[in-house]
Amino acid sequence: MRCKSLFSLLIVAFGLFCLTNSVFAQEASAEPVAAAAPANGGEKKLDIGEIIFGHVGDSHEWHFFEIGEKPVAMPLPMILYTKDGVKVMSSGHFEEWGKDPVTGVVKSNSHEGVHIEKGMKEKVVADDGSEIYDLSITKNVLSLLISVVLLLWIGFSVAKKYKAGGATKAPSGFQNAFETAILFIRDEVAIPNLGKSKHGRYMPLLLTLFFFIWINNLLGLLPGGANLTGNIAVTLCLSLISFLVMVGSANKHFWGHLLNPPGVPFFVKIVLVPIEIISLFIKPVALTIRLFANILAGHIIILCVISIIFIFAGLNKFAGAGFAPISIAFSIFMFMLELLVAAIQAFIFTNLTSVFIGSAIEEAHHHDDDHAHEPESIEIMM
Repeated sequence: MRCKSLFSLLIVAFGLFCLTNSVFAQEASAEPVAAAAPANGGEKKLDIGEIIFGHVGDSHEWHFFEIGEKPVAMPLPMILYTKDGVKVMSSGHFEEWGKDPVTGVVKSNSHEGVHIEKGMKEKVVADDGSEIYDLSITKNVLSLLISVVLLLWIGFSVAKKYKAGGATKAPSGFQNAFETAILFIRDEVAIPNLGKSKHGRYMPLLLTLFFFIWINNLLGLLPGGANLTGNIAVTLCLSLISFLVMVGSANKHFWGHLLNPPGVPFFVKIVLVPIEIISLFIKPVALTIRLFANILAGHIIILCVISIIFIFAGLNKFAGAGFAPISIAFSIFMFMLELLVAAIQAFIFTNLTSVFIGSAIEEAHHHDDDHAHEPESIEIMM
């Protein structure tokens, strides 16, 4: 039974990865703006950087794959606030792309006085240079909405089963998977860092963070998926939520040790207090960068390994075919590793959030209580 389950898992993983490989390969072979034609009219060169950043970046359309030279993409609604008021249009109007001969910027055709420019970040620009506020439903925004709907659907389904069968009935389906994760977060994250008496207050936040990050990490590994948690704006918002809860829950003991450390000479406080204040704001920065960098790096590594095939094929077709099995094998390994990283990063973010909140709500240790345990400690040591 174990061998059969393992074999099924490998088949699913390999099939999923092959589909992902196919998507990336089609993107590489038909990227409309990835390469510029050389001056001698020869063959276009593949721009690996354009392909990689095109995948990990946000976009006003959801590109899936290519059939021949025809892209299969879903245009998304664009909501723009311009000097003329609110404009609502489809990104399907921007299908012609080219490189500006003067600035070298890749941009689309113009429609209703605006066009899209592609760089490190896709940006909507007015033809006359006026300011635009972009409130569009981009690929990352749509992926965010999908993950929220998915999370609510699973959560309400599990809650409905608990309500119907009670806690005594054996869990099944999503309820079984969710119960294991919920108990793990409660017993290994919340209680050790927040205490038995206070952990229940913060369990909704911790569970929401864990499942939201985990689900979006997994959705980003699907073929054509969006790199939501690899976007620093998303991880910054999650970190700010954790930071605000930590600051809002902090007690007098926390602020007293932060702004006026007891038992410390005054001249030391002059140096120590600014350092403590800076460290307070470094916590959300660390949360932001850790999640963003790990998820983004995983996507880039997989894309780079796959792109090596096309780099070798550009030098020699036999070299490309010979390196393909090595590249695919390493890509499968990285893909399986990313499945593990998806859960680990969700756990790390949730655990650090609970650690930060726990340090803010920790009560003062009384001197008498410390001495009350002294004889027992001495007896154990003897």
